[in-house]
Amino acid sequence: MEADKTQKLLKEKLKEKGLKVTHQRLLVLSVLEENSGSHMTAEDIYDLVSEDYPEIGLATVYRTLQLLWDMQLVDRINFGDGCVRYEIGHLLNGETKHNHHHLICKRCNKVMPFDDDLLESLEDHIEKATGFHVLDHELKFYGLCKDCMKKQR
Repeated sequence: MEADKTQKLLKEKLKEKGLKVTHQRLLVLSVLEENSGSHMTAEDIYDLVSEDYPEIGLATVYRTLQLLWDMQLVDRINFGDGCVRYEIGHLLNGETKHNHHHLICKRCNKVMPFDDDLLESLEDHIEKATGFHVLDHELKFYGLCKDCMKKQR
């Protein structure tokens, strides 16, 4: 998505929620957009934002990320390594449902996105069987990446 389009959407979403459009909020979102697929920590984002905007504080980045997460404009991911990571939200990518999963190598800790979503029939089954309507899901596969598999052989 283009940066202008992303910023326009963020401005609309902020206004819908009755929140101010601030330079810090736009910067944090821009960094996530520019590094799409990187699964960044708040500190990673802070380091990049502070290059262009040195007066920003780490606490502001954390508050901004929480706000953007609450608004479903960023996704928060925990890979079990003690770090919370962020990526651009599926609503900003024009998706109505989350269909971005992660493959996590237990040896080298590489994280790879996997975009095929084969769970729609399961979600339909859940709704028919229980009446529960699934809005979103998160799926992580743990294993060995092909590079680590080659080294193992």
